[in-house]
Amino acid sequence: MSNPDDSRQPCALCVVPAERIWCQNEHALAFWDAYPLTEGHTLVIPQRHLASVFDAEPAELAALWRLVAEVRAGLLERFAPDGFTLGINDGVAAGQAIFHGHVHVIPRRRGDVPDPRGGIRWLIPERARYWTEPSSDPC
Repeated sequence: MSNPDDSRQPCALCVVPAERIWCQNEHALAFWDAYPLTEGHTLVIPQRHLASVFDAEPAELAALWRLVAEVRAGLLERFAPDGFTLGINDGVAAGQAIFHGHVHVIPRRRGDVPDPRGGIRWLIPERARYWTEPSSDPC
């Protein structure tokens, strides 16, 4: 997957300053987000330039998700959040703006938004409040 509009732009995630990197393994690295949504907001990326995390080889993908788990544990210890939001914007239609696959690990706290129910469903606000709509689920 590639972004046709950014083919000549250098990849911002391939040149992360060393002082922002706080965790890494053989195929992935984690660093503080430059525009954090919350304290501790971290990006986890494959070390090899890939437009999508889903372009990774199996060993790279396994290392990426292992690092996501390590980052979560580290953020729990350092910031003691009440929960986490994990996010991947995969492709232009999903809002991907930097075409080096990455996972957002965002610490969350009770009260950081008035009502966190629905989570990432708020990307499409008219569909977010699913618990108020009649269910077609037979269970």
